[in-house]
Amino acid sequence: MNAPIEASQMRLVALPRLAAAGRWRVEAMRTLSEPCFLWFTKGQGRITVAGVTRGYTAHNAIYIPPGVMHGFEVGPQVFGTAVFFGRDTKVILPDQPQHLRIREVHAQQEVNVILDMIQREMDSDTAAHDRATGHYLGLLGVWLERQSVRAAPETTPPDAARRLVNRFTQLMEREFRAGLGVGEMAALLGVTPTHLTRRCRETCGRSAIDLLQDRRIFEALRLLSETDTPVGRIGQSLGFNSPAYFTRAFQNMTGVSPTAFRRSL
Repeated sequence: MNAPIEASQMRLVALPRLAAAGRWRVEAMRTLSEPCFLWFTKGQGRITVAGVTRGYTAHNAIYIPPGVMHGFEVGPQVFGTAVFFGRDTKVILPDQPQHLRIREVHAQQEVNVILDMIQREMDSDTAAHDRATGHYLGLLGVWLERQSVRAAPETTPPDAARRLVNRFTQLMEREFRAGLGVGEMAALLGVTPTHLTRRCRETCGRSAIDLLQDRRIFEALRLLSETDTPVGRIGQSLGFNSPAYFTRAFQNMTGVSPTAFRRSL
């Protein structure tokens, strides 16, 4: 089975290709250990970042820092590019997520040229192509910083619901392997499960249990597709009390058993 790509490696991937490996790879809620930049050139859909769901269209730039939970739709008409900077990137990037709607044609052309040059240098075997790639990545960081000022990032004041759901997603990322349920997580956050679920539905249209199960099953899908870890051990590592419970939860969300999913790859 193929080994997973190390997050320390910088990658540039077309969005249709990213989704072609399984829509769960982009739609399921997850966090990354590296910064990610999404540039949409065609189509529309919805993206959830840190528990807040918004629509995106062509010429939207979205930056997601490491450790921020997110997931987004990639339909057949969606085109664009995802840049994964790598865990050890030296590029200066924002601390907070950014959702920018780039309306100036010059700015749209500028980021397209930068991305084209990154890809060209990555594909090249000429001298110093790796250094050139790093410099173009730095230019992408500069472009993002400038557009964050010019384009007025699409941010909403962090009201109580958004603050709570953001705290929930952060807690969930730390504890989703521990087998904690929504009730236990709500208690750690100082609220009731009902209140937490209501706030999740307000900000992203999904319940707290849906977000938690989505995160756990995404990790199961990733481990099944990228490692040779036995199915039973995967379920145990994600906090499922028994192999039967893991299989049932996995099948409810994917329509197939963990073993059948692995065989289908």
